[in-house]
Amino acid sequence: MRLLIASGNEKKIVELRRLVEQAGLSLEVVGLGDVTPYEEPVESGDTFEANALIKARAGAAVTGLPTLADDSGIEVDVLNRMPGVRSARWAGPGASDTDNLELLLRQISDVEPARRRGRFVCAMALVRPDGTEEVLRRTMEGVLVDAPRGTNGFGYDPIFVTDGHDVTNAELAPDEKDAVSHRGQAVRAMLPVLARLENQS
Repeated sequence: MRLLIASGNEKKIVELRRLVEQAGLSLEVVGLGDVTPYEEPVESGDTFEANALIKARAGAAVTGLPTLADDSGIEVDVLNRMPGVRSARWAGPGASDTDNLELLLRQISDVEPARRRGRFVCAMALVRPDGTEEVLRRTMEGVLVDAPRGTNGFGYDPIFVTDGHDVTNAELAPDEKDAVSHRGQAVRAMLPVLARLENQS
């Protein structure tokens, strides 16, 4: 059974593939680069769940494969939980991870460390070719630091310290991050559903 990850973010695909393999599932995980190209839908939802479903529905409809998609981002309490669903485009269309991260740091530069709380959010959707759907959400709470640290991970990882840790997500080893991350939690919560897919193959 092939499982499509509806993402062009190679780092995210590698992370999700690793989590599925760690669970002992024999699903063949493929990304958008492994299937016939199609026009990706506009992520027009105003929640993480809505955007995850938009991507998963499109992938399943076009490829006929069960499709897993996630929409994730960071919420900062003093910014009224922004960037939120705009996390990947916080500094504008086409912005790089570094552009987004640097803008966010500037926006909280005058906020005292104790008030720099926030969370990573991951909404994950699985859509099967028969139209049945599963959606769930998981979060990772923590604080934002004032300068990037570490070279692992991606996105806002270099400025986020998860509760219970004293290093940023980008300083954690991949298996350490998987154990606590919002995406790792979401994949593990989705594993029983993925196991049923495997049994149907």
